[in-house]
Amino acid sequence: MSNLACEPEFEQAYKELASTLEDSALFQEHPEYRTALEVVSIPERVLQFRVVWEDDKGQLRVNRGYRVQFNSALGPYKGGLRFHPTVNLSILKFLGFEQIFKNALTGLSMGGGKGGSDFDPKGKSDNEIRRFCQAFMRELSRHIGADTDVPAGDIGVSGREIGYMFGAYRQARNRFEGVLTGKGLGWAGSLIRPEATGYGLVYYVEHMLQHAGQGSLAGKRVAISGSGNVAQYAALKCIELGATVVSLSDSKGSLVAPDDGAFTPAHVAAIADLKAQRRPLTDFHYADKFKYFHGARPWVHVGKVDVALPSATQNEINRAEAETLVANGVLVVAEGSNMGCTQEAIDLFEAQRKEKGAKSVWYAPGKAANCGGVAVSGLEMAQNSQRLTWTEKEVDDKLKCIMKSAFLAGLETAQKYVASKDGELPSLVAGSNIAGFVKVAEAMRDQGDWWA
Repeated sequence: MSNLACEPEFEQAYKELASTLEDSALFQEHPEYRTALEVVSIPERVLQFRVVWEDDKGQLRVNRGYRVQFNSALGPYKGGLRFHPTVNLSILKFLGFEQIFKNALTGLSMGGGKGGSDFDPKGKSDNEIRRFCQAFMRELSRHIGADTDVPAGDIGVSGREIGYMFGAYRQARNRFEGVLTGKGLGWAGSLIRPEATGYGLVYYVEHMLQHAGQGSLAGKRVAISGSGNVAQYAALKCIELGATVVSLSDSKGSLVAPDDGAFTPAHVAAIADLKAQRRPLTDFHYADKFKYFHGARPWVHVGKVDVALPSATQNEINRAEAETLVANGVLVVAEGSNMGCTQEAIDLFEAQRKEKGAKSVWYAPGKAANCGGVAVSGLEMAQNSQRLTWTEKEVDDKLKCIMKSAFLAGLETAQKYVASKDGELPSLVAGSNIAGFVKVAEAMRDQGDWWA
């Protein structure tokens, strides 16, 4: 990649995958897969475009729009749209690259892609957001479709933005089709879609705890970062299953419960209302029930916890924070966000896993642990294709099956390709990377995308 502009987030995601493939027996048994890795690491198509819109003062505003159509060997490109001022090509390539293998782990027919804009919805009126979404979709609509590319939401893109973009697509293309997921329930959306990433994360963690002989979530202390969609529903599901949730956070700081305190469903609902209004956690009236840490993530402030669920954004647990979690007895770290841990933090967790056997911390990467969101997006696509709506229980049951399959795929693949000592927990990061990569590589070879 020396001939390319610096793309630190994408390079981190690539190296994380490539290093686990190199450290396993995969390339020894199948050296031809090195060619597949070289091919799959380059997007099939990168779209970059100008988005011109008008603010409420009648002034012209301009932003950059992107869509990275990374890989379609398993199905239409599938991945979210992120509206945030930090959006750039490196971040979208990292997210799209991760999405390829995450989607493969769901077992559904979806390729990988990602897109978005450096537009910031915070501080914008509904009319400004509507005008931006319509301008963004006027260009993007030329490149997507139900059998081509099916975007979803991500940071800064909720049901409101999906609605505005779907309406703009329908008007531009004169087609009502399943071109976006996360749609409203009254117009071809799916039950459980808003909850899916958070719920799926918790279902995955339950399998980890059970396999490690640590019981269930009941009675466990759980630290969660973030306070958006993923964090909210992960917290609610943890509480439902008997766990104690002790933290939530946003970009301005963290709320942490004291030793005898916890978040309740009512607290989570109040925070969800704030976030729907694009308001910070500092506006939450928590009296003396929680302590607020300005400008800090929760990990070094939560004390002893059994489970840590980074659910905000990338690189939100660094090595120092990982050391604190390990010292405080954490059993499971599972990413609700994409690439939630730095490579140094992952290296620490993996070293602990190798040294301490079944009693060690066990780390699960986002491409496996948080694949529930895109899984239910895939189920929404299936319902749209059939012109059907499934019940909440039907969708939730399918989500549970998908999360179990993703867990077992990572577990069994690690046992096959990664050497381990007696009593050592399998590497879920290596197993998930290999399982997703092999599925995509084989489909690409069958279709002539690479050969050896």
